[in-house]
Order: sequence, then C-alpha cells, then structure tokens
Amino acid sequence: MAKTAGFCFGVKRAVEQVYEQIEKAKEPVYTYGPIIHNQQVVKDLEEKGVCVLNTEEELLGLARGIVIIRSHGVGKGVYDILEKRNVTVVDATCPFVKKIHRIVQEQEKKGRRVVIAGNPDHPEVQGICGWAGEGTLVVSEASQVEKLPLLPGESLCFVAQTTFNYNKFQDLVEKFEKKGYDILVLNTICSATQERQVEASRIASEVDVMIVIGDKKSSNSQKLYEICQKKCKNTYFIQTVGDFNPECVNSVRNVGITAGASTPKQIIEEVHANARAK
Repeated sequence: MAKTAGFCFGVKRAVEQVYEQIEKAKEPVYTYGPIIHNQQVVKDLEEKGVCVLNTEEELLGLARGIVIIRSHGVGKGVYDILEKRNVTVVDATCPFVKKIHRIVQEQEKKGRRVVIAGNPDHPEVQGICGWAGEGTLVVSEASQVEKLPLLPGESLCFVAQTTFNYNKFQDLVEKFEKKGYDILVLNTICSATQERQVEASRIASEVDVMIVIGDKKSSNSQKLYEICQKKCKNTYFIQTVGDFNPECVNSVRNVGITAGASTPKQIIEEVHANARAK
C-alpha cells in the first residue's frame, strides 16, 4: 500500500471547506464545477444539497447563495463575474494552483509568453490560462514543441500543471532549451504529486499486480496508471471496490495499491481489504 495514496493537502482542504459551509449555511450552497474529480464525493455533497454549476451563464443567473470555487481553480473572468453578483465566495483553490496563477500573471506583464505543460482540456490548465494572457500555449508532449507558433529567441515562462508527469516535464524543458529560447523554467508540479509518482513507480516494479484507484477524470490518477503500467504489465485502474475484479489477484504473491489525490480513504481501505481477502 502506497503511503502517499489518497487525499492530498489541497483536495482535503477543499472538501472540508464544502462540508463546513453545508453545516453553517443559511443560503443555497454551490460549487463552480465539481469540487474535486471524484464521483462519490460529489454525489454525497449533492445529496446534502450542494448544487454544481458548470457555466458562467449559471453564475450570472444567481441572485444569492454561497459559491465555492473548486480546488482546480478558475480564471480571472470568473472572479470578475462573482464580484458583481450578490453572493458569498469561498475560494477552495489549491494554494499550489494559486501560486501558478500569480506567477503567470506576473510573467505575462513582464512580456514573457506563458507556456504550460499540461492537458488543455483539464479545468486546472484552463484556469491558469485565464490568468496568463491570450498568447498562452499548452503543450503535453515533446513532439508538439516543433509545431508551436513561437518566434526565434522569444521570451517564455514555462510552468506545469500541478499533476503533470515529472519525467515528461523534464523532456519538454530539454526540448525548449535546445531550441534556444529565452526561457524561465518554473517547476510547478506539486511536491506531493512527485512523491506519489516516485512511490507508485517503485511499488509497481516490485509486484505482480498493481491497482490504481481514482476517478476516470482525475488527471493525477491517470498519470499514476501510466507510470505503473510501464513498470507492471498487470496494472488495473479502478474507481471503487465495485470495479475490483478478484480474479486479477488470484495466484499472485504481491499486489501493490496506490490511489489518486482525490480518492477518499474509505474507498482505498475497501479495495485493500478485498485484495487481502483474496
């Protein structure tokens, strides 16, 4: 069992903030986007009356209430909208993501074009783009660097999605440096993410079967699965104990388990218990 499996600091903080608001709120409670990427947590919050808003149009339609900004963060435009509404704002953005917002905003003002190592469809990356200016670029693979619309010698600020694969980040940095750009590289991958990836890789290399627990939309869980799969061909990605197939651990000596940063402890314990029972 990976010691780093389960809620990271930012996720734990965000989820706790929502439950705190549920207990004391006298107005409707909303989250802008799912508070974290975990269906079970979001479902539990909805059963307790929390409504998930997914568009700016929905924010504009609010007359009152409490709006909690998701752990992944949002762009500046969302804050601008909320300032004009008669609502209370609770900012549950992960502090490490907030730090990236400040960095890209400052560097864009200094004239550097921001380049983000990450998934362009992920809400965290979309939020960062909302602080970094219109010329911001997102890259996820080293092969994409050649195709980026950059000028020779252009000044760049290179940051990363907090859950990005560290080895891929290093490959991208090397690719940019070889192109001769004036580049400021800031490794903004969360330290907890790096530790989790290193531990998962080590465990996967030592076991017969590796189980990665996480939501299918969880970026860091997907990265763990990719990393583990390279070390252990019998790697399985599941969301809950309901997805666990006992046959996958039959007739094996060692089973490794890790989990993404948005996976509740209860789910991890259930999978662990079922694996041990087999």
